[in-house]
Amino acid sequence: MPAFDLPLTELERHRPDVGEPADFDAFWLGTLKEAGRADPLVSVRPVETGLRLTRTWDVTFRGFGGDPVRAWFSRPAGAGEVLPAVVEFAGYGRGRGLPHERLTWVNAGYAHLLMDNRGQGDQYGCGGDTPDPHGTAPGGPGPAVRGLLAPEDYHYRRLITDAVRAVAAVRALPGVDPPRTVAVGNSQGGGLALAVAGLVPDLAALLVTAPLLCGIRRALDLTDAGPYGEIAAYLSVHRGAEHAAHRTLSYVEGVSFARRAQAPAHFGVGLRDTVCPPSGAYAAFNRYAELTGADPDKEIHAYPFNGHEGGDAVQVRRQLAWLRALLEGADA
Repeated sequence: MPAFDLPLTELERHRPDVGEPADFDAFWLGTLKEAGRADPLVSVRPVETGLRLTRTWDVTFRGFGGDPVRAWFSRPAGAGEVLPAVVEFAGYGRGRGLPHERLTWVNAGYAHLLMDNRGQGDQYGCGGDTPDPHGTAPGGPGPAVRGLLAPEDYHYRRLITDAVRAVAAVRALPGVDPPRTVAVGNSQGGGLALAVAGLVPDLAALLVTAPLLCGIRRALDLTDAGPYGEIAAYLSVHRGAEHAAHRTLSYVEGVSFARRAQAPAHFGVGLRDTVCPPSGAYAAFNRYAELTGADPDKEIHAYPFNGHEGGDAVQVRRQLAWLRALLEGADA
């Protein structure tokens, strides 16, 4: 796919007005207040994975509506000290899979929580274990369009709430240093991590690559791929529903969350990404922390000849070095 979005020089200045609703903060304050009434943890059960250097637990925590949400929690075997925690969010259509699939962060010496995606897990990977009992509002079959016509009913209201509760859950686990909690994700996971950064004020760091849900209205005009294509397909059948859909999407817009974030942030983007167009990532990056009065360390890495895979393992290597320096000091 050739480059199709704005030139890099324009992306670096791209600061769009995303049409933020006046009650954005009140909407999320009310949603999270309701979800936070109960303690986050439901159960923590050790599992045998066949891995000698990693210990893993099957965690269930309370997410949106008190619903049980599953996660894998892993630590380096034999690590007795309190560790920083990396909370990772999976991509669109994925579940938490199997515990040995994602070992990068635990091998780097962090406690690692991988959250399951409610109502997803049937498109990639090895499945998921968390149903979405609320997914009956009008909308299409795909997660991106479930409950699309009202922000109260939308799938991503529930999934973002789960993501915030995942941070509360990992901070309640033994052997975790709560102030050093980090949100990480790629694609949909990047969009969730960015939302967490905007809703959890004391997050230690944010690492996102190719984030979904950023610059949504522009993305709907640029691409028919992936989740945005599902939304466009739904609106092609339900003519006249655009206003309601755009209103709902404005409550999960990643640029709005980015404006409220204050944690140090590391971004990555492929400039030929037709799934999550790069203008969305740059919009979030360029407007990051503008409402908080903070001036966090932030950087973005662009890969001109890559698509949705972004920098792939090169980007992960950069993330590892950046996070280690941030948490352990510049000499690390």
